[in-house]
Amino acid sequence: MSATRFGALVAVLTFVIDQATKNWLYHVVDIGARPPIEVTSFFNVMLVWNRGISYGLLQQDGGFGRWLLVGLSIVASIGLSVWLARTHVRLVATAIGLIIGGALGNALDRAVYGAVIDFVHLHAFGYSWYVFNVADAAIVAGVIGLLYDALVLEPRRNKAAAGASGT
Repeated sequence: MSATRFGALVAVLTFVIDQATKNWLYHVVDIGARPPIEVTSFFNVMLVWNRGISYGLLQQDGGFGRWLLVGLSIVASIGLSVWLARTHVRLVATAIGLIIGGALGNALDRAVYGAVIDFVHLHAFGYSWYVFNVADAAIVAGVIGLLYDALVLEPRRNKAAAGASGT
């Protein structure tokens, strides 16, 4: 399977898993009608409506901001899809797929609900992290993958190619 096809599969799977977890927790478990569910001493499931972007930045209460964020997610996903179509590196394709799937998952939430469904709450030693979802985790993992490739693997590939060409 080509890197591009693999990345597209990762995007679809990320989107499906994100939406499945959100829909199951919201519509079946009904996390909006109950107090936080303590899964472990450091992990709760709870409903938080995020009307902004990562970490609650750029909160949008009006329709214009909501649809602007949906549009930006779609435009970013299109741009990333072009990059995905051009890459031959499986890690890059995987990372891009994670970001696309996560961006589209959160965009669908905004379009349907007016906000993103966040539900993972991690906390330990008196510290509480932001509440997030599968899409958010995928986007972060994708960005880390792209950074690792750009800062570690790409220089190695360039060095190996330069050595092989005798320059």
